Amino acid sequence: MSEVVLWDYPKSSASYRLRIALNIADIDYRIETVNLLEKAHRSPDHLARNPQGFVPVLDIDGQRFTQSLAILDYLNETRDLGLLPEDPAQRAKIRALAQSIAVDLHPVCNLSVAGHATKGEEPARTNWMKHFITPGLEAFETLLAGFDQTPFATGNTPGLADICLIPQLYNANRWGADYTAFKRMQTVEATCKSHPAFEKAYPV
Repeated sequence: MSEVVLWDYPKSSASYRLRIALNIADIDYRIETVNLLEKAHRSPDHLARNPQGFVPVLDIDGQRFTQSLAILDYLNETRDLGLLPEDPAQRAKIRALAQSIAVDLHPVCNLSVAGHATKGEEPARTNWMKHFITPGLEAFETLLAGFDQTPFATGNTPGLADICLIPQLYNANRWGADYTAFKRMQTVEATCKSHPAFEKAYPV
């Protein structure tokens, strides 16, 4: 089997998602850090890996993949991770829950977007993050009410919603966005923090 390589930046939410999933799958992988602050993602070498200039990029099974949600689907389908239930309606609802963060909240809080909107100046940048993160998490908390109370967001084992939520909570803490009112979310966060796959994936 060829070596699994993850082109990654530690604080990237999308990269963080993949580290969690690879750990859940118990896949050994080597990390190649792409330093976003040094603009390494715009280098010719990285643009050859991903013309969008984003992380993560994953080499696995003799293939190269981009886009974290697409890679999560691939890992789920090829490693039987159980990130989504079999029922089509529940699968759609859980995808919507996960995508409320990964598709709607995360992009607007991407550092390049926030930096462009605020010229990277403080406190404007931090205020931008707080302005979007807390309402986005409030919507996630409300959507969680549609699922039975379980140790994780939507089941007895880690799922797609957990993998998208935890990196966003890392960002919330990083930028001082308040989510103390979201009790169900905090329960999910505590459960995930005690899981080895999430622990090992934490940015360092």
